[in-house]
Amino acid sequence: MATINQTLEDLLSTDGAMCAAIVDSTSGMILGSAGSGVDLEVAAAGNTEVVRSKMKTMRALGLNDVIDDILITLGKQYHIIRPSSRKEGVFIYFVLDKNKSNLAMARRKTADVDKELNF
Repeated sequence: MATINQTLEDLLSTDGAMCAAIVDSTSGMILGSAGSGVDLEVAAAGNTEVVRSKMKTMRALGLNDVIDDILITLGKQYHIIRPSSRKEGVFIYFVLDKNKSNLAMARRKTADVDKELNF
């Protein structure tokens, strides 16, 4: 089991990692953050809305499923949002430099740290 800080350190060891945060999606507040390159307070609040919107859409469609992750691909960055499988209402937000990272490995790392995250 890993603490929030250990989880963030593990994510930032990934090639191309810029910053990461653990976010409470009920309030949009950051539970922990590390790295730089993005205003994580603004990103946490904005991505809380992304997660809420997707959940609302899934309910409207009658989908009986869960979100593994949400990927936002920008010109220079990847943004991975992964709702925690260990604690409802929490998600991992991970930002990577697109030119320095491997998306498949980053998604795998995010899934792996989620399994070990302890609250």
